[in-house]
Amino acid sequence: MEVRCFEYPYPARLLFAFIVLFPEYYFVAECNDTVVGYVIGFVERGEVGHIASIAVLPEYRGRGLGKKLLGAIEDAFRKKGLREAVLEVSVKNKIAINLYLSSGYRIVGRMKNYYPDGSDAFIMRKTLGENKIKEENK
Repeated sequence: MEVRCFEYPYPARLLFAFIVLFPEYYFVAECNDTVVGYVIGFVERGEVGHIASIAVLPEYRGRGLGKKLLGAIEDAFRKKGLREAVLEVSVKNKIAINLYLSSGYRIVGRMKNYYPDGSDAFIMRKTLGENKIKEENK
């Protein structure tokens, strides 16, 4: 999936390490018993939730799966008491940038030469605030 979704995919070994070290921050989207998307994250310095990767297979995009995966990892971060989420996204990935902006993320920086081709990435952050799950159950 990583290879189909990204120009510069993470090595399988790195993704496996994230899953082993932070299984509580790994979620998948399934359709007909087939994994069609995932999100994986970790905790940075014990206080910030970092979204390492979020992917949805091209043929399943536009169905709200990315937004649901993003919400799932944010809720997991909130349950651990984390108040902020951060991620990096290619400045060229307008669809992902729009998803993050519409979900409350803001651009807080730019990392020059982040990708192997020399292109940049935006650093985006979101304040998670109160536990969304508790609010929904009121």
